[in-house]
This record gives sequence, structure tokens and C-alpha cells, in this order.
Amino acid sequence: MLNQRRVFPSKRGFVIYIPLIIMVAIGGIYLYTGEYIALAVMLTVICAIFLPAFFDTWYAVSDTSLQVKSGLFHNKIIEIAAIKKIEDTRTIFSAPALSLDRLEIFYNKFDSIVISPENKAEFIRLLKDYNPLIEYVNKHA
Repeated sequence: MLNQRRVFPSKRGFVIYIPLIIMVAIGGIYLYTGEYIALAVMLTVICAIFLPAFFDTWYAVSDTSLQVKSGLFHNKIIEIAAIKKIEDTRTIFSAPALSLDRLEIFYNKFDSIVISPENKAEFIRLLKDYNPLIEYVNKHA
């Protein structure tokens, strides 16, 4: 399995749709009240920040690294050998994850990142195949 790269899209939970619904509702109010500049600003925010993250959040596992990509601003590469532990979490803190069904990955000495791969079991299995020393803590079992 050397040099193979497997991409896992982010799971999309209902929570990710809430900001979009709110922004569309506010945009509708701006349209109804004739505030076209405010509407243009709102559409710009949606198109520039929200949509790229919504359509371009994924996690790629290769034989040596995990790449975490989310929208225009987040692209991180983590060495699989540096991963110490993976833990289930439902944290609401901002993360490159489109669902609250999340995994927190602990790596290096003090670093962590929260993600939400669509197929968590396969994602964890693949990482553990490359680094059997990774500890998995299932908090929801």
C-alpha cells in the first residue's frame, strides 16, 4: 500500500446548515427592504468564506501523512508517525469539520486538531494500519 492516498470527505451534520440558513434569511430581509449593498456584502461573505469550506473540506491519508483541507484558509499536513491518540468528541469549537460527530487527533507533544471524516471507522483503521501505536479512545461506546 505504499504511496497510496485515500481521501475522506467531511461528514456534513445539520449544524453546518444553520449558519447558511441564517445568512440566507438575513439576505432575504435585505432584499425585501431594498438594502442591496448589505445584500451584496452578505452574498460575498457566503461565496468567499462559507461555500469553499462547505464544498472543500476533506482529509487525505497517505502512507506517511494526514492532510487536513478546509476551504481557502486551512491546509495542514500532519506526519502519521507523530499521531499519539485519536478520541471521539462532540466539541462545538471551531474546527475543519462540518459535523459535530468529530474526532480529535493528538499529535506531537501538545498539538491537536478536530475533524469529522464521513467514514470514521475506516479512517481510524487506515491511520492505525500505518501507525499501530495510535491509541483510539471511543467516548461514545
